[in-house]
Amino acid sequence: MSGPGTAGWDDSARDASLAHLPDDIRRAIEITPAAGTSERIIDITTRGRRTGRPRRIEIFFYRAAGGTYLCSGAGGAATDWHANLLATPAFTFHLKNGIRADLPARATPVTAPAERRAVLAEIVADLNQPHDPGTIRPTRLEDWADSRLMRISFRHRP
Repeated sequence: MSGPGTAGWDDSARDASLAHLPDDIRRAIEITPAAGTSERIIDITTRGRRTGRPRRIEIFFYRAAGGTYLCSGAGGAATDWHANLLATPAFTFHLKNGIRADLPARATPVTAPAERRAVLAEIVADLNQPHDPGTIRPTRLEDWADSRLMRISFRHRP
């Protein structure tokens, strides 16, 4: 699949590769449905689109469809992190619960309908698992249709 609106879909397998990361960091990112909510919380440092200064933001990350994603969640409201990453896609992905690591990363907006549908379906199915009862109410895929969604690739350190 390629063409307008599908940027990166053909490259998703390459972008999803975590093979170049140390094993402990790779395992922390390759989160499973059994993982608790706190294990999904990271910080990202982006460049503020208005100020140009580094800005640290707490956010959830998801592992779905073989890739790593940031997602705004149900409702699809505009978010600072999404606007900042659209303006400057290079950022730092900070693991902070359990394993601590600062990883250079790049964000790519997910616009291909098939990729969006596959990723959001996995995220919603995972959130509806009883692994961390009481933290998230049951959610429906249609509520997530307009979510801001970014695929993350982790760059090799120079």
